[in-house]
This record gives sequence, structure tokens and C-alpha cells, in this order.
Amino acid sequence: MNPVEFRRHLHAHPELSFKERDTAAFIAAQLAALGIEHRPVAGTGVLARIEGRGKADPKRRAVVLRADIDALPIAELIDTPWRSCNAGVMHACGHDMHAAVLFGVLQQVAADPDFRGTLFGLFQPGEECNPGGASLVLAENPFDGYDVRAVVGEHVEPQLEVGTLGFRAGKYMAASDEIRFRVHGTGGHGAMRQQLKDPVAAAAEFLTRLIALNHEECVLSIGRVEAAGATNIVPDEVYLEGTLRTFDEREREIIHRRIRNIAADIDSRHGVRIATDISRGYPCVVNDEHLVKQAAVLAKEQGLQVEMLPLRTTAEDFGFYCTRYPSLFYRLGVGAAAGRPHTATFNPDEGAINVGIGFMKRLALQILKK
Repeated sequence: MNPVEFRRHLHAHPELSFKERDTAAFIAAQLAALGIEHRPVAGTGVLARIEGRGKADPKRRAVVLRADIDALPIAELIDTPWRSCNAGVMHACGHDMHAAVLFGVLQQVAADPDFRGTLFGLFQPGEECNPGGASLVLAENPFDGYDVRAVVGEHVEPQLEVGTLGFRAGKYMAASDEIRFRVHGTGGHGAMRQQLKDPVAAAAEFLTRLIALNHEECVLSIGRVEAAGATNIVPDEVYLEGTLRTFDEREREIIHRRIRNIAADIDSRHGVRIATDISRGYPCVVNDEHLVKQAAVLAKEQGLQVEMLPLRTTAEDFGFYCTRYPSLFYRLGVGAAAGRPHTATFNPDEGAINVGIGFMKRLALQILKK
């Protein structure tokens, strides 16, 4: 099976986060057909391993190549022979492309393992939702005893044309937290304000002050507000929820404290009680500067176009790997005609698969040789 066929099979049979059982079984079967050692990881993931045939490496150097494999709850509107067979589920974020690139790399390396060290191929489940499959992978400590020189991952990017790669050194993608609040007050008749401890007024001020926390490297948005009152009824409670994105762990903690301090101030002045729930999500993706430099030079040597990227406020559980190992997460151009990810018409150019394979393979082997 070639990588494009591999991708089309995954695209036709998408599965949601942590439910990738058939996906994992298919990947395992294809690896077995190539004689590649593999085992389950993180429940519904697959971890492949290829040992180089070079002389024994006392340092046990290793490179980990990672691809996510989960799909999204979206009903596909693209009519192709490989469109989704699973109603309401679609590979609308390119994870089928990521997996196909990784499969292609492993296929080629297994045919000629002329290197020293260990190459891991990690088909990771559950990138799209907390706690993130990456955290579950690391909880198993699958790379203990190895000198992991790099964890490498990619993501398709329609804002880059096929043949273009995007990089950013240092902090790149945001840490993400889910924020939820319940403003408890005393409701009643809307015309009898002296009897109220108005949670709606308190919530309105609270929301305004939260939004004021936004700056270049902090994004806070409230996407849901519920106050189940009426024209003349003030409810006892208001509910708010949203998202917080930051690019630095110290700044993340500072914003968490400021949110709680604002809540306490609102409580004291309005006579309400705000229950605050900050659910920590993925850490920031921070790219190793040396790996970025090495990768950009290699891409140019291969005749690929290279673009340096701005900060990105979306989140990626790849950030967990960055907290433990030197890591590199880059963008693979799939062309503007692909449309927007996370939509029912996202259709990346499959020509990017071979570009991705060639680059990722050469990068992994180059890192192992250093």
C-alpha cells in the first residue's frame, strides 16, 4: 500500500478522539505487513520502532516522529470516492495526511535502515481534546532509556503552497485553558433592585474586566453566557465559559491569579460569589532553536520554499513533548485550494504527502547522524 492509498483509507474511515480503534488496527496491520515492530500506546495509538543496522550505539540515540490520527465531529461535504463512511465524522484537520507522511517515512526507512540509532514512529490518538493523547503517551514513559535527540511533528497548512514549509523558533503555539464561572447572587423581581444581589450586573462587569486582560501574547474570549431570567426576573445565577491562550508558563500563572483576583473584587463589591474553574489544557509549543535552524537549512537544500511563521494562538498537544525533549513542530503546505481546516469542505492537496515524506525522512536521519 502506498502512502496516498493509506491516507485515503484513513480519510474514508475517520474516528473521534480516543475512539480510534479501527484506525489503530489498520495502522498496525500495515506496519506488520512491512515487518515493522510496533505496539499499542495511549490506548488507541500505535508506536512503531525501527532499529538502524549501523553498529551498536551505546548512547541509544533516538528520534521520535509523531502524527496524530483522530478526526472531528463534522459531516463531510466533499464528494470523492474516499469520502467519510462514518456519518458525522471527518478528517477535517489533516490528521490523515500527517499519518500518511509518517507511514511513508517508516516504509522507506524500513526498506533500507542504513543508520545508527532508533527511529520511533508515533501514531498518536486524541489530539483534538483534553487531556491530549500526548500526555497519555508520556505517562507511559515509552522512550525511557533512550537519548531522544528530537520529537518531530508537522501540521498541514493551506496558507502555504505545496512545496513550502513553515517554521518558527522558540515559542510558537499557545498554551490553552478552558475557563468556566458561576456567578451566584440573589435574584428576584427586576423592579425591586434593592432586594437583589444582581448576578447579571456582576457577570457583565466581570466579563468586561476579563476581556481587558487581552494583549499580544494573551487571548481570552468568553463564548457562552447563560442567565435564565426574563424581562422582569433577575436569576440567582449566571454562567460563563470561554478559552484562555498564553505563550509563557509564567504569564499563564499570572493571568490565572489576575482572573481569581478580579473575581474576588467583584464578589466584595456586588455581594455575589463567583465560582471559578480554570481547567489546564495543553502547554505552549516551544520549538528548539537549533532544530529549527537545521530543518530550515535542510529544506532549502531540498529545493523547498521556507517561510518563518508568526505566533499562533491555536493550541496543540504536541506542547507536552516540548516540555520533556528537544522538539520541532512545523507546517506542511497543502495549498490554498484546500480550504479551511475544521470545515466540511477541507480538501488538502495529496501532492504534499511526498513532499512531507522526503523532508521528514532526511531530517530524522540527519539528526540521528549528528
